[in-house]
Amino acid sequence: MEEIFDLVDSEDRVIGQAGRSEVHGNPSLLHRVIHILVFNGSGELFLQKRAADRQVQPGKWDTSVGGHLSSGEGYLEAAVREAAEELGIEILPENLRFLYKYKQINDFEAEIVTSYELIHDGGFSLQADEIDDGRFWSIEEIRRSSPSIFTPNFLEELDKYLSLSSVR
Repeated sequence: MEEIFDLVDSEDRVIGQAGRSEVHGNPSLLHRVIHILVFNGSGELFLQKRAADRQVQPGKWDTSVGGHLSSGEGYLEAAVREAAEELGIEILPENLRFLYKYKQINDFEAEIVTSYELIHDGGFSLQADEIDDGRFWSIEEIRRSSPSIFTPNFLEELDKYLSLSSVR
């Protein structure tokens, strides 16, 4: 059965619903997504390597956790669910620190992304059908690496996070 997502306007108000197959490939259908940046106690960022058979950005390193909200689901609820699904970790909403909300629009889709930060030192059980690998990276290691190995969405996310971090 196909996943159903809430469609939202530019102010993040629900205006309808559509299936995954409708929103992917149609950037006029704005929908909701969560991202979690998972850092360990040493300040390294966990990245997941998208499975080679994924429809979007296969085989590229991506944000620690990312996923669509199901219709009627809240952002925190989705973040807790996605952390369990993708990384096999059970977290509480209060473990997440809200970072920011932004629109991400490309040729493939349009999303309102709400991002959170989580401190967690590991012990992951990766979702095998979506993730081929995962590991912690230093920010410097990411900067030294070729941008082509990362998803463009992740690189945009990292820039947002680093600009926020520099003013704290």
